[in-house]
Amino acid sequence: MEILNSKIFGENLSNTPLLVFHGLFGMLDNWGSFGKDLGEYLPVHLIDLRNHGRSFHSESMSHDDLADDIARYMDHYGIQKAHVLGHSLGGKAVMQFAVKYPERVEKLIVVDISLKAYPPHHQGIIKALETVDFNTVTSRNEVEAVLNQYIPERSTVQFLTKNLYWDDNKKLGWRFNLKTLSEKYTEFVSNAIKFGVFEGDTLFIAGSKSNYILPQDEFGIKQQFPKAKIVTVQNAGHWVQAENPVDFANVVKQFLGLN
Repeated sequence: MEILNSKIFGENLSNTPLLVFHGLFGMLDNWGSFGKDLGEYLPVHLIDLRNHGRSFHSESMSHDDLADDIARYMDHYGIQKAHVLGHSLGGKAVMQFAVKYPERVEKLIVVDISLKAYPPHHQGIIKALETVDFNTVTSRNEVEAVLNQYIPERSTVQFLTKNLYWDDNKKLGWRFNLKTLSEKYTEFVSNAIKFGVFEGDTLFIAGSKSNYILPQDEFGIKQQFPKAKIVTVQNAGHWVQAENPVDFANVVKQFLGLN
């Protein structure tokens, strides 16, 4: 089986490692400065989910697949137990992992996502991505121009174009597997994680300007994660770690007992 692609900071440190998983259409590079910062205290593995970044492509994309990928990754690196952190889609992955393999999770950190099913809400982005014709575009600027017609937020366009790369034939393309992510989109967004209970220490981090975690979600969260604490980071939307990196990192460090 293929192993997820990663970048490791602080690998010579002996503390329990922290595995970090990005969200939909993201990649490990989005977490570079966070990884470098926390890599001073403990080993930090920034990891590309399947169908993202430099990880393998697959036609399958369920929460179970993502959880099993994490288990295989840990086996490959000889990690018995880790802290796991996931943002958005990565948050669904680490929640599923924690209820499926509870004995392998030291502490669980879920960033701006709940365990519930969400109504599909990325159709506009997917449509925009599918509109880019890589047979005709010859530069990043041209790709941005196409995306700008569909996506009003400049920050979202910049986030997506980080996934552009030149292939062996000198053609631009997306690093993520758009075909599978588009076909399986409803499966991983419109499904809750499977039932199971993780009894360990759990932190949910919400952005103050985001509506992904609502007050009424707390009951469901506590049923599957009885020790869960929910902390809100101010002046941040859904991309908490990018919009308020200092407060975000401090909340994580405090929870992991690093400061």
